[in-house]
Amino acid sequence: MKTWIALLLALCLPFAALANEEEKKEGEEGAAPKVAYYNLVPALVGNFGPGPKLKFFKADIALRVTGTEAEEAVEYHEPLIRNQLVMLFSQQTEESVGSQEAKEALRQEALKQVQAALNQETGKPIVEDLLFNNLIIQ
Repeated sequence: MKTWIALLLALCLPFAALANEEEKKEGEEGAAPKVAYYNLVPALVGNFGPGPKLKFFKADIALRVTGTEAEEAVEYHEPLIRNQLVMLFSQQTEESVGSQEAKEALRQEALKQVQAALNQETGKPIVEDLLFNNLIIQ
């Protein structure tokens, strides 16, 4: 009788292991995608505005993406993203970056341009948000 029980247990163990492995896979598939912040390093630095006196900007920017594929796509297209942002910043005037509301409008425009560039390249906007970690205008 003991041998029958031992034999029955030995036959059931592989099935228990398979069931446990399937539960793990379902848990991984149902898990929320990982949100990541991709920092554009080094910071964007340049000049802006018309006139004889040069004005400078320095922007530390982070891009929020979801999933490792999106993070890899942003890393791959970083030169394009940096170009879009430098061109946008260089077109600004003192009035367009002088107040908090103006800086927020600039952030929203930067996000739109990054999403448009990535949408053109990949077919998806990929970046969910653009954040200024630091924005210095002088």
